[in-house]
Amino acid sequence: MAQLATCHLEEPSVTGRSGRFVRLLLLCAAALAANLADPVRSQARLPVEASVPTDLAVTVYRDPDRGPYEEMDRDWPKGFAMISETRTVTLPPGESTILFNGVAEGMVAVSAIVTGLPGGTIEKNRNADLLGPAALVDGTLGNRVTITRTNPGTGVERSESATVRTRADGGLVLETADGFEAVRCSGLPERLTFDAVPQGLSAQPVFSIETRDDTGGTYEVVLTYLSWGFDWQANYVATLKEGGARDGIDLQLLSWLTVLNDNSQLFANAELLAIAGTLNVESDYRTLADPPQARPLRLTCYPLGSSLAGSDEPRPRPPPPPPPAQMAAYSGEIIVTAMRREGADMAAPVMAEEEALGDLKLYRFPERVDINAKGLKQVAFLNRDEVGGRLLYSTSCEPWAAHDEARPAQMVFETLNDPAHGLDAAMPAGRIAFFEPSPYGDLLVGEESLRDYARGQEVEISLGHSAQVFAQCSRQGADMSEDDRNASVRIVVTNANPAAASVRLWLGAASEWRISGQRSEVRNGRRMIKLDVPANGSRMLEWNARQSLSD
Repeated sequence: MAQLATCHLEEPSVTGRSGRFVRLLLLCAAALAANLADPVRSQARLPVEASVPTDLAVTVYRDPDRGPYEEMDRDWPKGFAMISETRTVTLPPGESTILFNGVAEGMVAVSAIVTGLPGGTIEKNRNADLLGPAALVDGTLGNRVTITRTNPGTGVERSESATVRTRADGGLVLETADGFEAVRCSGLPERLTFDAVPQGLSAQPVFSIETRDDTGGTYEVVLTYLSWGFDWQANYVATLKEGGARDGIDLQLLSWLTVLNDNSQLFANAELLAIAGTLNVESDYRTLADPPQARPLRLTCYPLGSSLAGSDEPRPRPPPPPPPAQMAAYSGEIIVTAMRREGADMAAPVMAEEEALGDLKLYRFPERVDINAKGLKQVAFLNRDEVGGRLLYSTSCEPWAAHDEARPAQMVFETLNDPAHGLDAAMPAGRIAFFEPSPYGDLLVGEESLRDYARGQEVEISLGHSAQVFAQCSRQGADMSEDDRNASVRIVVTNANPAAASVRLWLGAASEWRISGQRSEVRNGRRMIKLDVPANGSRMLEWNARQSLSD
């Protein structure tokens, strides 16, 4: 039970003091009544600092506005993460303010939820002022500091006590034993020393809530919130097996999940999860997550310098302000995590595990990792030793884009995302690099972007232009005009490979062109002809195309 306030009154010895005695009695009665009505509320609300996180989970979402073939923006990531922190807090009886130091600077405060408190949350706030020169001065207004001046001629320092009399919003005035003086106006090098950091200031972003606990106690609470400034993408490395330069090929596929953290906070020993798929986002997290800034101290000086008696020494030109502290930048290094479970193969990387999350996919890394501040983290999430497919060539021959010169065809790797082809895994969008073994080591064949592929879908990956297969597309007869929408088209495909080449010939949009003279099919809304070109040989095809668009 809270201790009640008591009043000790002595009976006045002089009758004229009876009025004063009555007033004291009324005041004391009011204080006792307030304590009896609510003994817990009578105690002052105390700030309580929660412990550092004892458990962390970071779930990263891709930038919802980034296209399937766009790379992450390392300088300005627009994805986000859901961060869950487990902390311990000890509350006194009554109302308290709990401080969560070191939250992500990109925190979306309106999304924060705190669970585990018996009294729930009364109010929540995100501290808007970080520890900085200006905030330090403002928090010390009316209190004493130490000012130290250095004689430029002798190098001797002299310190004295002073009281801060103004805020740091243009000029800083101190009161010393000699009177009032504007800082940096004496003509001497000087510095201020503060005895302590004012209450409420922190070098790290702080989130605070207000709660009420009638009995007090120690609790384990979980703080969950969204944070701006994250992104992730998949990176694939495909290595062709020996003898891969033929129609049927096998490859080894290793995939890495690359996580980008643009916040200045380290998430140490965290459980890492990533969400793949298109997520509907309505809120503007960038606006909601504007981080607090440490205000600089910009001091101005009166034209005549100090308001004291002055100094006989000429006033030197003030030194230039120190350069602003640089933000942590990417070092160009990528931290790769491939820890080994006990008893596992030393050469095998630890793989992320795929889970279903409604229409989305969740990748959970089985080992805890450090998500470094302003850095990249890579973890393996897919490893397939035998992915079967075939090498195709792709070219186009549309009447409006016919050309007389031979042009290289595109090399395409085609497979099916199923167990029979050795894949059977959801493939998030990202970049893929193809390598082919040679006597000089693995050589880069091509690098392309990859869209999202689900299980059971046909996978096609472009490998760049071929140096062996060329196509020459030309119109026959007069050029097409608006009145004459018919054209006779010819294509000649040559193959310099020692093996036959399978070629896909794209003729244009199915809704725009009608084809006669050759059998074609419609795929993904485009007309296509399949043909095989013999080894060290060529094929010629002709057909008629009629434009079918209405006027």
